[in-house]
Amino acid sequence: MIPRRLQARQPGWFAEADVVVVGSGIAGLTTALELRQRVPRVLLVTKSALNAGSTRWAQGGIAAALGSDDSPEAHLTDTLAAGGGLCDEDAVRVLVEEGPGRVRQLVSLGTNFDRTPDGEFELTREGGHRRRRIAHAGGDATGAEISRALIAALSAVQDDPGIEVIEQALVLDVLTTGGTEPVAPDGRPSRACGVTLHVIGEGTLDGIGAALGRAVVLATGGIGQVFASTTNPREATADGIAAALRAGAAVGDLEFVQFHPTVLWLGQGARGQQPLISEAVRGEGARLVDVDGDRFMPDLHPMAELAPRDVVAKAIVRRMGLTGADHVYLDARHLGADFLGRRFPTIVELLAEHGFDLAADLVPVAPAQHYHSGGVLVDLRGRSTLDGLYAVGETSCTGVHGANRLASNSLVEGLVFAHRIADDLTARLGAGDLPQGEPLPAAGAAALLPSAARPEVQRAATGGPGVIRTSTGLAAAAKTLAALAAEAMAGQVTTPGTEEWETTNLHQVATVLTEVAATREETRGGHFREDHPETVDAWRGRLVAALDPDGELRVHFAPLLGGGDAPGTQRIEKGHQ
Repeated sequence: MIPRRLQARQPGWFAEADVVVVGSGIAGLTTALELRQRVPRVLLVTKSALNAGSTRWAQGGIAAALGSDDSPEAHLTDTLAAGGGLCDEDAVRVLVEEGPGRVRQLVSLGTNFDRTPDGEFELTREGGHRRRRIAHAGGDATGAEISRALIAALSAVQDDPGIEVIEQALVLDVLTTGGTEPVAPDGRPSRACGVTLHVIGEGTLDGIGAALGRAVVLATGGIGQVFASTTNPREATADGIAAALRAGAAVGDLEFVQFHPTVLWLGQGARGQQPLISEAVRGEGARLVDVDGDRFMPDLHPMAELAPRDVVAKAIVRRMGLTGADHVYLDARHLGADFLGRRFPTIVELLAEHGFDLAADLVPVAPAQHYHSGGVLVDLRGRSTLDGLYAVGETSCTGVHGANRLASNSLVEGLVFAHRIADDLTARLGAGDLPQGEPLPAAGAAALLPSAARPEVQRAATGGPGVIRTSTGLAAAAKTLAALAAEAMAGQVTTPGTEEWETTNLHQVATVLTEVAATREETRGGHFREDHPETVDAWRGRLVAALDPDGELRVHFAPLLGGGDAPGTQRIEKGHQ
């Protein structure tokens, strides 16, 4: 059982817009900027400062078929190969065919990508790509440059009364016209009509407001803080996925968690966001060696260090087990100080802060949670299974990534599907399909965990649905998470606050993640079951999870019958049969 709402006061203030966009990474900013030109009122809500999301941490770049020797079809082939047989081919075609044009639009907005002497995009390779198709900026500061350009574009129009920005606001729950019921009192299906939120640092600790809209777009990023060690910023507490789940929307592919192979190892006690060493370093020729100095990837995969991320991460974990070490090393010494300083200035500086010289030292690395391929289940227009609720970027499950994201496909996915959402909402709002609805309160018990429970949630997730999963570890994680839920329902917490709401979101998503990881008894992509090491064709399909009106978690298997199966409502309904 997962309660259908967070424990919080009733809203004390209200704001209204045609569309409420939650999140300020590439997906949220692009959606808001596009909508601002087409609908009367847009409200952009972001949890911290505008530039504090995951986008600015993206070092490697953005993938698109921009080179003369590349094509969308080649990009599609590499994406499908990385996805372990679970990609939705229609969604991937959208990505690879629309991606190049959308990247060029970023240039028109002022994004300064690195260029060759003749003015073309300077392209590099990353794991799983068989062409140089990764465009980058500032060497290894691509996300920061894209974020800068988008925020500058937003700042240029902030005096426009048609767009409003609320920073430092944590979104709690998605408001619906049916409360916790799938059908509203007027007999029509329930739909999203706004969000409740808490402006951090303003008013009372537990003060709540509501932003009402004809549609809601969730672009809140990933689930990194579910785990003890992650490359994600502290804001990545799974807020959007948890809120969508409580509102009754379906989520899919939650078990496919990507662990980045090369995260700087800072010792056993390191927690929270850890420094990432981009895959692009290996793309330029860096090698992995174990603590004995032996290179091991060429014997394990024809692409060696540039194998898909799940392959490299699992190989590192296994090598650590063989050597009894808790890390391996990244060796880039042969690339030279001049090249490394020019190509990876941010990484060189970051490592220097921790006492490492990329050009002179073996750098200790180990896998850490990096990206989540699952999320709120959406169709090719970004629509979730709850009418009026959209999701985009890492919060969503478009079907593009399947069981494992191809490197640098995340930024372009957020960009492409943000434009598609803006197109769809423009048409629907213009046609009057989404009138403003009256929110109904969700019935039943409310959830709240104490902030002190966060480390226990993270330990359970790391030991259960972590890099290598077993039935024993997953059962232990489920038991811990259930005990924490029981304690919370006993009413131990009486004062809500930001950390309590975040911890509750982490707990709920960890609970669903553990359940679906235990259900899928095979190994595929980012889901590695040591007790079920084979990929099984019968498991070629999507695990779809949703809450019923009472908050009971329902998990259904929806087979993928062939290329182009949409991961939207029709496929989910078949899963329920």
